[in-house]
Amino acid sequence: MLCQSCGKRQATTHIKTILNGELKEYDMCSECADKMGYGSFFGNMGFDLNKLFGSFMDSFPSTSRAAKRCQCCGSSFEDIAKSGKVGCANCYDVFYEELLPSIQRIHGRTSHIGKLAHSAGTQVKVRNELAKLRAELQKAIKEQEFEKAAEIRDRIKELEKNNT
Repeated sequence: MLCQSCGKRQATTHIKTILNGELKEYDMCSECADKMGYGSFFGNMGFDLNKLFGSFMDSFPSTSRAAKRCQCCGSSFEDIAKSGKVGCANCYDVFYEELLPSIQRIHGRTSHIGKLAHSAGTQVKVRNELAKLRAELQKAIKEQEFEKAAEIRDRIKELEKNNT
């Protein structure tokens, strides 16, 4: 496929942008992508992020994951491990168990700390709410506030029941 910007060279970079809720996709050659500011963020520092992420995932055996593929983008875990890039957002759900140890090593934790976008999935919001409630429950038990603990326990059970 030719670059959609210059129309001369082979497209090697796929760019997705969301502006005002509208998704636009472009295929560009590396030169046009660099000119438009889509080059590697770490390229000028002698630091290859793809190799770094790929090296974290090299230690995984690929026997059981060879057949499993993402329904959205078609990536396998082996593709992700080789490139160091996740194919799409759905890959995080499909390969959750496989990615968890790598994410833990890279980031030091596996749960998001901070604000969530309004477009974040309800499953993520429920999971975060459950984690918050469980922490509150432990605190209430430790402080021997058993009535408050019972209320929190009931909210946890209700969320778990509605989420399954």
